[in-house]
Amino acid sequence: MTDRTPSFSGLPHRLIQKGLISPEDAQKALQEARAEKTSLVHQLVARNSISAQALALTVAEEFGDPILDLNTFQRDSLIRDLVDPKLITKHHVLPLFRRGSRLFVAVSDPTNLPALEEIRFNTGLNIETVIVEEDKLTRWIDNLESESDDSAFDDLDDGLENLQTSDGSEAKEETSAGSDDAPIVRFVNKLLLDAIKGGASDLHFEPYEKTYRVRFRQDGILQTVSKPPVNTASKISARIKVMARLDISERRVPQDGRIKLKISKTRAIDFRVNTCPTLFGEKIVLRILDPESAKMGIDALGYEDEQKQLYMEALHRPQGMILVTGPTGSGKTVSLYTGVNILNTPERNISTAEDPVEINLEGINQVNVNPKQGMDFSAALRAFLRQDPDIILVGEIRDLETANIAIKAAQTGHLVLSTLHTNSAPETLTRLRNMGVPSFNIATSVLLIIAQRLARRLCEHCKTPVDVPNQSLLEMGFTEEDIQSGFTVYGPEGCDKCKNGYKGRLGVYEVVKITDGIARIIMEEGNSIQIGDQCRKEGFNDLHRSGLVKVMQGLTSLEEVNRVTSGH
Repeated sequence: MTDRTPSFSGLPHRLIQKGLISPEDAQKALQEARAEKTSLVHQLVARNSISAQALALTVAEEFGDPILDLNTFQRDSLIRDLVDPKLITKHHVLPLFRRGSRLFVAVSDPTNLPALEEIRFNTGLNIETVIVEEDKLTRWIDNLESESDDSAFDDLDDGLENLQTSDGSEAKEETSAGSDDAPIVRFVNKLLLDAIKGGASDLHFEPYEKTYRVRFRQDGILQTVSKPPVNTASKISARIKVMARLDISERRVPQDGRIKLKISKTRAIDFRVNTCPTLFGEKIVLRILDPESAKMGIDALGYEDEQKQLYMEALHRPQGMILVTGPTGSGKTVSLYTGVNILNTPERNISTAEDPVEINLEGINQVNVNPKQGMDFSAALRAFLRQDPDIILVGEIRDLETANIAIKAAQTGHLVLSTLHTNSAPETLTRLRNMGVPSFNIATSVLLIIAQRLARRLCEHCKTPVDVPNQSLLEMGFTEEDIQSGFTVYGPEGCDKCKNGYKGRLGVYEVVKITDGIARIIMEEGNSIQIGDQCRKEGFNDLHRSGLVKVMQGLTSLEEVNRVTSGH
């Protein structure tokens, strides 16, 4: 090693001398840093050649600069508005605080002299460098970027006030919908950002004769968030249609489009846009599609342990069909995508047919169904079967032809995942039979049925115990054993951290494996009540019982369980 050490100088030489990295690591990191136009420090940490902490200590020792642990630095003390955020991102530095004519700047690589000189030139201050760990510096800069994204619309008060109070004459003076400075543009942007920050799933823009209303669906409940002047309706709809690349001159027929909103360097949110002509203008609904929701993992979905085990076992079967059922907005897509994401490995060929594709996933062949052009679910399925598939996802089984092809695929060595609009697992089986699928095919191809709902989650900060008489608990479906276990029923209270006592949602599931007993009832053409009774005998909780389990766990309220599982 000693004969190669002299070929390095400065920091690489010090690191090799201390035995922290090998000459080969130093050489590769230097080459990659030059190729990618980044720093040696960044490359060494990215390659895991050395820990960020050990590297920062060596850098401070080599250059004689003080070292700081950013975890101990108070965010409130951070100096803001002195250095252009673009410079912070461009040069990977963080201005910390100012002392007279000196500006103290956090760096992981003090050799970046052009960056320090540019900051000195822009601020007119003398720059003092403080060494920090590369990974912590990256996190701080990313957080600052995110904050700047969030605050990008915080200065809109003047524009919004003009918008809210403008009359017809003032509206004519506003710039066009395509201008970044137009109040309409900023108003729409702010609504989109507010919807993301508020965890909304849908935005509704609704024109009426004398009013205009914007509503968000948050935790499954629609709430009015804004009432712009009615004379801005056409401008707002035009702006949204421009963003979604729709025909702004066509107002007589529905249109579908998409908007991609980049909210940081690493995160973008898609909106699915649909317009519909109404009596007083176009109603526009935006569905928020967050790709991260498909990657949050099965543990985050709220399955009980035994339900999760059943789903995982079915996912790893070589062939068969998994059906997810429930009404619109019950989380079926996320459940399916979570399963597909688990199976998404280089060894598997996965194809999906959806109407439309909601979440883009790398490594999966996704097809938009378009019946007008002859590409319906059955046509897509037939095409998939000629392309050597392992796993097929069908957005929805709507007709007998699609059902028959999907069942045939499930019987011939493919795993098929799909959805149906039914209320419970037993009803799903009878729906397939009512479509015309032979009972034998249903019994031999369907592996698992998941019926689901989304219930609002009680706020952890303000949920309060509720005294419910034992007799009432029994009438609601709790057993004597449940009551003797001594669980506490909680209800919503409401605080500044939630909406009416609830924050977020959780899944309530009925997960039914098709056992020999259930298959026998299917082949005997039993009805959904008989199938449901057999499911209970075999220990599969129905939706209502699963909801009561969530109540016993203190996660949701009795009122919420009754709302989402009423009649099941």
